[in-house]
Amino acid sequence: MAHSTLDSKKIIDTIGQLKLRIDERFPSSGIGTVCDELRGIAKEANETVESIQKTHIGYRILVFLFVFILIFIAYIGLGKFRADESDVTVFDMVQVLDAAFNVILLIGGAILFLVSIENRAKRSKTIQAVNKLRCIAHVIDSHQLTKDPCYAESNATRTVHSPTRNMDSFQLGRYLDYCTEMLSLVSKIAFLYVQDYHDPIATNAVNDLDDLTNGLSRKIWQKIMTIKNESAKVL
Repeated sequence: MAHSTLDSKKIIDTIGQLKLRIDERFPSSGIGTVCDELRGIAKEANETVESIQKTHIGYRILVFLFVFILIFIAYIGLGKFRADESDVTVFDMVQVLDAAFNVILLIGGAILFLVSIENRAKRSKTIQAVNKLRCIAHVIDSHQLTKDPCYAESNATRTVHSPTRNMDSFQLGRYLDYCTEMLSLVSKIAFLYVQDYHDPIATNAVNDLDDLTNGLSRKIWQKIMTIKNESAKVL
């Protein structure tokens, strides 16, 4: 069972190890700062997951009290109707039944709303956490935008506004590989939220993030393969 679920502690440790690797090869780099922020989000994920899995007694007490009040009101109304039933006509009966049907629908809708409050609160918290990870995935992608393998070890003419490119092919390959690792870890953190919380909407949000990170990783891997192909030509 231990090998069939994700362990948040191991994910945090993996991000910490990745941060050390980035700092050793690219000290004071922007991607290192992003990795450190990702580790902070992973630590926060523990609290979010615990909150999602926790049973919120306050919501359930509220539902119980509301249902009890509705049943009590219905009981009082039924008692009053029975007290006056000697004066009830067929027309009055139809009106009472129509009103009772509308009240039942209203009560049913209110109960359904209250019962779903707890789940909707958990779902909202999950989606907010996933959106935070979505933002950091785009930040990771923005750090590799100007890392073009075509300019590695070339004498291409720079313009005034050309981005700084001071990495050789090996360094560029490692930088891009670190980006793909971080994107993969973003996806793993997101899955922690729905690993034991089976809500279709929250799961779809996590799956959408997984599609995003996979798409960004494929784009980066195209650059990595270009570097490898160019290196093979040189050899």
